[in-house]
Amino acid sequence: MRGFLVLGVLTALFTPFAAATPAGAAEDDTQAAYLAARLRENPVYVTDQLPREVPKSMTADFARVAKRTGVPTYVLVLPRQATYPQGLLGAVHDRLGEDGLFVVVDESSVTEAVAFGVSAPAEDALTVCLYELPYDAGPLREFEVFAEVIAQGGGKAAARADAARDKYADDEPAAMYIGSSDRENQSTLTGVLVTAVPLLILLLVPGVRRWRRKLRGGPARGKSADRRLPRWVTPAVALAAAVAIPFAAAAAFDQTTSSPSPRPRAIDLEARLDRVAEGLAEDPVYTDPESPRVLSTAQLTSLHGRIENFERSEGGGPVYVSVVPQLFEDESEGDEENFAYALHDKLGEDGVYIVADPLHGYIKVFNHGLRLDGLALLFDLPDSIAYGDDKADEAEDHLLGERLDALMTFLDKSPRTDEPETPGDPYPVTNPVTEDDLPSLFSSDFWPGLFLGLLAAGLLYGVLAGVLAVIGAVLRRRRPEPLSTESLPQTSPTEPALSYLRTTARIELRTLKADFESGEPGPTPGRTDSRPGDCLDAALLLLEGDPDRIDAADAATLVAVTVLARAGRAALAGKAYNRCCAVNPLHGPAVTRHHARVVAEGRQRRLLHVCGLCRDMAIAAPATLHTRVLTLPGSSPRARYEDAELLSVIPEGIRRLIEKAKETAHVA
Repeated sequence: MRGFLVLGVLTALFTPFAAATPAGAAEDDTQAAYLAARLRENPVYVTDQLPREVPKSMTADFARVAKRTGVPTYVLVLPRQATYPQGLLGAVHDRLGEDGLFVVVDESSVTEAVAFGVSAPAEDALTVCLYELPYDAGPLREFEVFAEVIAQGGGKAAARADAARDKYADDEPAAMYIGSSDRENQSTLTGVLVTAVPLLILLLVPGVRRWRRKLRGGPARGKSADRRLPRWVTPAVALAAAVAIPFAAAAAFDQTTSSPSPRPRAIDLEARLDRVAEGLAEDPVYTDPESPRVLSTAQLTSLHGRIENFERSEGGGPVYVSVVPQLFEDESEGDEENFAYALHDKLGEDGVYIVADPLHGYIKVFNHGLRLDGLALLFDLPDSIAYGDDKADEAEDHLLGERLDALMTFLDKSPRTDEPETPGDPYPVTNPVTEDDLPSLFSSDFWPGLFLGLLAAGLLYGVLAGVLAVIGAVLRRRRPEPLSTESLPQTSPTEPALSYLRTTARIELRTLKADFESGEPGPTPGRTDSRPGDCLDAALLLLEGDPDRIDAADAATLVAVTVLARAGRAALAGKAYNRCCAVNPLHGPAVTRHHARVVAEGRQRRLLHVCGLCRDMAIAAPATLHTRVLTLPGSSPRARYEDAELLSVIPEGIRRLIEKAKETAHVA
């Protein structure tokens, strides 16, 4: 009798511990302990939760790179939010009991690295990865650069980090991969070129020949000097272009994928589902060991009790709770319904499948084969349970324990049905094997591009034909009319010859003087620029009052005379001309101010007054704007116009140029 009494006491004492055992929540069963145990088995641990970006089969690749560091290296590849707890690497190191370089890699990059007991420039390596690599380089490529910098040692690593920070602080490296929209643009461009280029060849070559014959006054048809090439050459060249362009485009646009991620294998896509299904087969509550713990021992014990009560209740049944992250990079593409459907398929057991995300705090419920109202579970589940409130958002555990308890209360009260209900197939997710594949260059938008090429060729031919007609009419004029303020063209070469500057200055000054002598108009309302008389006087002062001295003037003086004359002509016409383009004064009046890069070296920009064309280039191709800066003849290499003392004031405006001209002529 006494033995039975002792046995009863012992049974009563150990019952709570037995109830807690299925929950798997021993005091040392933490995220850090689990990860340390995995690193003890293999110094590189790759999660099975990121098969779309970092398949578990890449473990060997990371291990191969880790050996290049030259120090013991432990690598954890985990979802980004799973590494948020402060001091995770320190806790893993303490439990592992080994010194070395501990590195955390997420789905896109190397995020953290700490050296324990070894010398390794971890911070410099992280800095190099941040600045040297584009955002889409991928985790393996980043880890390769990280290991390379670690192997260089402290001094070289620090210098490389400083250089990367200086070089890429304001300009990120170009992306390594293109997206589907980029491929569509490439397909359209290829289609346009395939039809536009051959068609333009067929249209322009005969058209130019006819234009040249008309310009020389020869016959439009018949024998001429243009018949030096056989007639079949033009169609042959057009055909060759039509054939060569697709091959050239295929070589230039040779990208086949939009991501550095390798194609996952079937074992990669099934690994996490198998792990969770095996866990649920032993225990109805499975908590992800790779994620921070969100359920205490007491909460797990209570949840097990609630599940047992629901299973015994009328219309109830088994409940399977998966406390597992739902990520866009996982096998289910972050879709809880697909995840629950796959678990039900693997377990082969009907029941309520609850998916609770320990990282985001979401809870979703799916009924498979129980007499529960599926619509009620879908639409009547309170938001405070499914998504949590503000208090849950602020809590590290998202109050999942309390919300799961509330969910069990909701299930207890949920309406029963006469027959078991089973949801239909979930919406399919993107195929993880082919989701990063780019479409063929000659698909989708390639065919509309062919039609656009026909339109573009016709439009361009019409424009060129009109331009050639105007040029031909101008060149055939035997008695050109005198140049006037309205008809004088304003050309603006970047590297003008001295003869060009002399001719332009002479014509501009002569036109201004003639128009001015015909009668200067009064001030135009709202006009703030210089009067034409001031511009004319300043130009003549630079020539010592004699226009014939243009032939003896230097390049800087000729440019100044041209700018002043054009400003005076604009004033006569009542047009504002306060400032000219600071990139090339011969471009004409400035229309706006813009940050412009006008030197080839460096990336420094200046806020300058620029013309419309220079503004457009500063926006579309800022690195080439310096090629439009005016240079002066007379030196090798040619000097920029700003280097001349007289022209250095041009960016300050026409009024300042007039004052500088007077200073040069020693006139107060």
